[in-house]
Amino acid sequence: MYNLYIPVCGLFCALLLCICFFSRKRVKSKETKLFSVMLINSLIDSILMVSIILIAYLNPEQVFLIKLLNKLDYLQFLFWVWGLFLYIYYISTKNEEKGDTRYQKALQYTGGTTILGSILILISPVQIMNTGKTMYSYGQSSNILYAFCLIYILFIILAIFSNRKSFASKKYLPFYVFAAFAVVVLLLRIVNPGLVIVTAVLAYCNLVMYFTIENPDIRMLEQLNIEKERAEKANRAKTDFLSNMSHEIRTPLNAIVGFSQALMEEDLPESAKEEIEDILTSSNNLLEIVNGILDISKIEANRLEIINTEYNSHKLMSDIQSLIKGRIGEKPLEFRTYIDASMPPVLYGDYVRIKQIIVNLLTNAVKYTKEGFVEFKVDTVIQEDICRLIISVEDSGIGIKTEDIDKLFRKFERFELEKNITTEGTGLGLAITKSLVELMHGKIVVQSIYGKGSKFTVALDQRIVPKKVEELETAKENTDTFTSYGARVLVVDDNKINLKVASRLLKNYQIVPDLALSGQECLDKILEGNTYDLILMDDMMPRMTGTATLQNLKKIIGFQTPVVALTANAISGMREKYLANGFQDYLSKPINQNELKQVLQKYLEKKEGTMEEKIEENHSKKDVSYLKENGFDVDHGIELLSDLETYEMTMEDFLEESKTRIPKMQQFKDAKDANNYAILAHAMKSDAKYLGINSLAELSLAHEMAGKENRMDFIEEHYQELMDEVEKNISIMKNYLGK
Repeated sequence: MYNLYIPVCGLFCALLLCICFFSRKRVKSKETKLFSVMLINSLIDSILMVSIILIAYLNPEQVFLIKLLNKLDYLQFLFWVWGLFLYIYYISTKNEEKGDTRYQKALQYTGGTTILGSILILISPVQIMNTGKTMYSYGQSSNILYAFCLIYILFIILAIFSNRKSFASKKYLPFYVFAAFAVVVLLLRIVNPGLVIVTAVLAYCNLVMYFTIENPDIRMLEQLNIEKERAEKANRAKTDFLSNMSHEIRTPLNAIVGFSQALMEEDLPESAKEEIEDILTSSNNLLEIVNGILDISKIEANRLEIINTEYNSHKLMSDIQSLIKGRIGEKPLEFRTYIDASMPPVLYGDYVRIKQIIVNLLTNAVKYTKEGFVEFKVDTVIQEDICRLIISVEDSGIGIKTEDIDKLFRKFERFELEKNITTEGTGLGLAITKSLVELMHGKIVVQSIYGKGSKFTVALDQRIVPKKVEELETAKENTDTFTSYGARVLVVDDNKINLKVASRLLKNYQIVPDLALSGQECLDKILEGNTYDLILMDDMMPRMTGTATLQNLKKIIGFQTPVVALTANAISGMREKYLANGFQDYLSKPINQNELKQVLQKYLEKKEGTMEEKIEENHSKKDVSYLKENGFDVDHGIELLSDLETYEMTMEDFLEESKTRIPKMQQFKDAKDANNYAILAHAMKSDAKYLGINSLAELSLAHEMAGKENRMDFIEEHYQELMDEVEKNISIMKNYLGK
């Protein structure tokens, strides 16, 4: 029974391949379907061959059964070779325009051929040679099998030759292995007809094919990589969107919040201040939505920071109560509060994030409770120097269904929208809340009865600071009085409104900033010898970004001024990015006054004084008589512009405007565009009159009239005269202003 060894090995190989292939998720394709059929053929062929050998040795008189099993074995071999042809034909034509149609026709035609061959094999006689030591079959039936197999081998060769470019494709490897083994088997059968090796050959060819087809393992890995790339691409798109959204929304918000805060400090009627407070509230609500989306981005990138500081715990809870009372407004809700009196007055932790957690929970409770109560309770458990805050928010609102509780902390998840269609929200609050609690190593628990209400409980550990509230408040008061009279601060931003906002906010610290509308203007100011104590630099500027401007500044020998990124781009990772790019610090827009104060305290010296003193000091350094001696009617200019300060600001604007106005006038002159030339000459005339530069005003008027009358000959003849006058007066103004 020595010839049983190889078929048994083939059987085990075929069985293991079937288990590996069919026990895993399979990719549904023609290749894998054909391969699955070939696997089954190989397994059945191996089972039949082992059965034939065992019967021949154990019960040799069962000749009819042995012949029948041999014919069935022939059929499995024929089906396997037919499957190999279909596989090779499919992969050779699948990339062609009509490849699928051609494959379907090949399947029909060869299917008929295979059926014919099967019938002939079954009805043709087969002979069995059984010597007791060896056993094999031969005869007409086996000859028919060989003939049909040879036909399919020729078909396979033609299919491969029709796809010459892919001769070396790994997809053809199973056929090359089969062809090589076929030659070896034929030679071995001539030497030893009783050697049964065909079943093992089929199993081995299937094994080779397993690693060449788009098998489940390889294809699933490819699909995972594709999905990973898609996810990363989507994440990059989301990040780009958040970056743009952050910048586009925060830029106008910067103006709204900045000017509103500045107006609140002016001496205005109470009614006006109330309206300004409404503007600030609405702006802060919008900013809260933007910040929520940005917080989610930071959480996903694992870059949300927990910033611990000392804080007044009782004041924090009191502020939260006041805020929520305002949000309840006229709603028929009883707001119950209980704050443990034994809570230490000064704690160490991220009070900003704690406030965010509690406000999120209380805001949700108010939103989803039409009547009844909202209860805010804070208990404490003190152990050594740790105070565990047990914060609970309970309401008599709509409650949450049991099946929805697990979904509660998913981002953008909102429930029963048809019932709560008028309730505002993005569905981010609870997702952020849970992440913040976990970042601070706390726990959050939800209890709810649908239709009756909900209770959220948060446990957070805070370190106890052995300090009196008075000491903490005194320290804060000291920082609140910070001024830096006389500090030289340059603000660089392409948005004029943003420059005005920054100027108004810096005014609170007795700082009169210098302003630049572009990175190039910033570089020019430094190269002209201007020195500053601090530069606030916007990044997203046309032509030269803030980052590029900073790199150019660092190339200037001796440049040591700290540069702070001032930008509306506040998505996750931006702080780290700007610091890595060389900025000393980072401020996001809308500018937060506390954050601005921290930056100013960090980089500027504290100096007492008032802005009025600075203005008087600047004026005292400038000799107005210098202007009068050079033909400037300063008195008339001040009469038109109210005061010397406005006069000098107008002079600054003239110098700034000249940087673009003069090149444009040259351009319009060369293009013989008299109309646009006249418009610029008119603007120059008006500015010159305001400044009392009568000679320039008269000459500009002459050029304006020539442009309106299309007298290009006059403009060409007197253009240099006008430019000389402009340059002369620009030089006088620069000398006066100390530029």
